[in-house]
Amino acid sequence: EVQLQASGGGLVQTGGSLRLSCATSGLTFDDYAMSWIRQAPGKEREVVACISRSDNTQYHADSVKGRFTISDDNAKNTLYLQMNSLKPEDTAVYYCNAVHWGTSYWGQGTQVTVSS
Repeated sequence: EVQLQASGGGLVQTGGSLRLSCATSGLTFDDYAMSWIRQAPGKEREVVACISRSDNTQYHADSVKGRFTISDDNAKNTLYLQMNSLKPEDTAVYYCNAVHWGTSYWGQGTQVTVSS
């Protein structure tokens, strides 16, 4: 059974940093496309960043490029999102997501709030 548990969110001032973690079980990163996806109140979900070991690719949305970095640690079965230079518009619930052959798995989300 695939399980994802996101953590690391919190309240931070503009310009601050946070590192989100997504502890996983039941999957291997080589076989899954892993993503961080966020949703702010009243807004649509936004794919923030993706990483795929199978084709050695990464993606970062234009809105976070140069500020956020997705990474993984295979030994720890953990996905990360390093978030620097945070802005109020980054305020959202952040979810980790894993996709394998069209099946999508979600973690429970972690709240990130950036105060101005």
